[in-house]
Amino acid sequence: MQPGSPPQVAPFLRTAAAYAWRLLVVGTLVYALFALLGRFHEIGVALFLGLVVTALLRPVADLVARGLPRSAAVALTLLGGIALVLGVLTLVGEAVAGQRTTLVREFRDGVGRIEQWLERPPFQLNPEALSDAQERIGQFLSDHRSTLVSDAVSGAHHLVAVLATLALALFSSVFFLHSGDRQWAWFREQLPVSLRGRAEIGGRAAWRTFTGYTHGIVLVAATNAVLVGIALWLLGVPLAVPLALLEFVAAFVPLIGSPVALAVAAVVALAVKGPFVAAVVIALIVVIGQIEGHLLHPLVMSWAVRLHPLVVAVSVLAGSIAAGIVGAVVAVPLVSVVWSVITALREARTTERLLGGTGPSAGTGAEPGTGTGTGTGTGTGTGLDTTPETGPGPDGGGSPTA
Repeated sequence: MQPGSPPQVAPFLRTAAAYAWRLLVVGTLVYALFALLGRFHEIGVALFLGLVVTALLRPVADLVARGLPRSAAVALTLLGGIALVLGVLTLVGEAVAGQRTTLVREFRDGVGRIEQWLERPPFQLNPEALSDAQERIGQFLSDHRSTLVSDAVSGAHHLVAVLATLALALFSSVFFLHSGDRQWAWFREQLPVSLRGRAEIGGRAAWRTFTGYTHGIVLVAATNAVLVGIALWLLGVPLAVPLALLEFVAAFVPLIGSPVALAVAAVVALAVKGPFVAAVVIALIVVIGQIEGHLLHPLVMSWAVRLHPLVVAVSVLAGSIAAGIVGAVVAVPLVSVVWSVITALREARTTERLLGGTGPSAGTGAEPGTGTGTGTGTGTGTGLDTTPETGPGPDGGGSPTA
């Protein structure tokens, strides 16, 4: 080393430092994003639900729009979706109301059977201890009646927030279904010209992954709900339909939701049918988990979501810590979308290098290497046609025009 020259840094340390500051920047941006969503989480949840509704109903709306004006097709599709949801909720309500009297009696008898079971070997619990526990629970409810009432009143405020969130989700889905392509085109045109091509590639990859995940998770949840409902009905467990609906909703939280829903079903089976049926329901947790992990997910979702199970588990846990149940539901599709965008942009850069800097044509707004337009690829650094595009974005509404 020459006198006065800077000290030589080992290549390993130089590489580690380069990765370290990039990770710090990414971590800071992710933290800022979650902090912003935490302050306005109702708006974020509403827009997320609006995108979910759009992903589910967009194919139906496009099909109906072949014979009706776009506005009428969107209105008819949304009304049909709302009618379907209300019909399912009505079916569940009638099932609960029809079994209420029998269910109360069976629960009362089941609790008595559980007490007798706990009093026998191997548990041999003192009957006076069980009676004392019931008295303590009743005394606790009596002593904290005012607190419970105030919590119920505060819950009414949360109910208003939930209804407002659902209303905003429905309102946003109307515009996403009707003119989401034009909204995406407008957003893309606000970006610098040099970034529009990459925004098009990333946007299409993000929407393709999000719609694939949404369709896949709904199909997986519906399959789980049908299997659980049939099994509970065959076992004679009451509230089979509501418990199947609970399984459908819980399946939107990967790895965790389905076992939790089946655990609730096992408690109901234990109180009504006894320990043997409850053990069979617990065995269903393993069976459903195997079917979901080794059959449904590989067949239905492998093309849209390519995440290792460990990444899924960590994402769900991190999302639940950051934003509770909502975070657990949103975490996996968010990570999947981010990874798909990174992969698509990396493939675009690779294609650009292979083409010697001419880059893939973005004349049709298609994926890299598939464009049929007349992109100039004049070496502007993007390797994409920088002509503003006015066609649909990643909502699959058609091919943009240069």
